[in-house]
Amino acid sequence: MKPNLKACGQAMVTAMVNAVLAVALMLLVEFAISGTFQVPEPYIWAGVLIWAVIFAAQFLRQRHLCQACEKDTQSPVTESARTASKS
Repeated sequence: MKPNLKACGQAMVTAMVNAVLAVALMLLVEFAISGTFQVPEPYIWAGVLIWAVIFAAQFLRQRHLCQACEKDTQSPVTESARTASKS
């Protein structure tokens, strides 16, 4: 359960930062074109969609990384034994 919560938190932060940056870029382009800082509704929906896609992908990636890291720390094999077995 803990790796899922950690993965969820990290994915949430990553997705939120990326979505905010994407909406900010859209608003900057809108300002450059029209000269006003109006926030059209499609931009908000685009930001939500960007957040959802990035969150889903990052959650799966982070969960895999957390589980792999947890397996490595629980493994009784030490680093010296790993390097000895490789040579």
